[in-house]
Amino acid sequence: MTDTAPLSLRQISRFFFPLMLNVQLMSFSHNIINMALARQRDAVTNLAAFAIALALHLFIASPGYQNHTIALALVRGKRSLRSVSVFVIAASAAISVILSIVAWTPVGQFVFEELIGAPRELAAAARPIIAILAFLPFFTGLRGLCQGIVIRSRRTELVSIATVVRIISLILFLMLAAGHIRGPQLGALGLLVCIATESLLMLWFCLKCGLGPETCDAGEHGIRATFRYSLPLAFSSAMQQVVPLLISAIISRLPDATLALAALGVIRGFIFLLAGPMRNLQQACQALVRNKRDYHMLMRFFRRVAAGMALIMIAVAYPLNLPVLGWAMGLDARLRSYIALPLASCALFPILYGAVNLWRGLFAKQYRTGVLGWATVAKVGYLALVWPLSTLSPLPVPGIALAVFLLLSCEYCEAWYLNRCRRQADI
Repeated sequence: MTDTAPLSLRQISRFFFPLMLNVQLMSFSHNIINMALARQRDAVTNLAAFAIALALHLFIASPGYQNHTIALALVRGKRSLRSVSVFVIAASAAISVILSIVAWTPVGQFVFEELIGAPRELAAAARPIIAILAFLPFFTGLRGLCQGIVIRSRRTELVSIATVVRIISLILFLMLAAGHIRGPQLGALGLLVCIATESLLMLWFCLKCGLGPETCDAGEHGIRATFRYSLPLAFSSAMQQVVPLLISAIISRLPDATLALAALGVIRGFIFLLAGPMRNLQQACQALVRNKRDYHMLMRFFRRVAAGMALIMIAVAYPLNLPVLGWAMGLDARLRSYIALPLASCALFPILYGAVNLWRGLFAKQYRTGVLGWATVAKVGYLALVWPLSTLSPLPVPGIALAVFLLLSCEYCEAWYLNRCRRQADI
């Protein structure tokens, strides 16, 4: 790390909080779609079909979710922009082909009915959704590429503006199309339209920001080096999506599986809302950290934000249990009591998740993305070892307690691995 002027908490805040708002707004768009589907005639089937289709899409498309990280790290001029664009197009095309196979061939029926275990009615309703979402990877790929370039320019407020426009376009589309399009396809088309709008706006912002000072061609990554850097990140992103699927598979075999799965869905919603923004520490580290003083300042900022998120999580679990979980979310007293302590325990998650993403940023900045892939292998490997142990005999704990323990211990496993590698490399 080089010696330059140190960062201030104010500079970090101006960079981080617009990205934090972006995550909150993204989660809000999915809630808007659910609200629209809930007002249709066959609401339960439509919501369930859209939920399982979206979950499968997120897993298949996850290798493309690191495009902003790749662009932020590699794009320095026209040559590197071409190289990263080739990777983004190749990854988007591969994901789109896989989604099309699921949508249009018998493979989709096998995946939904045999692997996921969805009833035939839901599987039949989910496959048309996947057919529509097969076009989405090209727009999310473009969005990620442009976001990385804009974030590198430290214009993170533009990312939030694009997301606000996404929400507005989604609402307008749902209002205009609700009377003409029925079924869960309304949600899929709404998602496609709003992300396409966001992506085109990000492209315009990207062209306005430009690439900044260019390096010479010899100092930029070519196509081969770009793929060598990017593939471990894509693999790591895919492995991250395996974790919630494995945890759900583990607790679905417990005596209180239905209650535990419902509670886990509620808790994961709060984790996404309160811990999800911590993933932006990866971009903050890549864009802002230039020396060890900057790193320590970012660590100080991380501790404060993580502590605040943890306190909010505890407050929702206990003092605000009735108004938030009861009045706002409509949970009955039994479910609110069932998830209170596990939700409070998840106060540790923003701390662990924040540390993981901060250290991921360090390794991405050092072009050591292979470490990130091995970290997720360790995480998934740990879960694979725990799975048979948890099914040897009925455990004397509620299913949601086991789920939260697995969630936290997996994150600790990844954090421990990354911190160990960081100390060994003296980064």
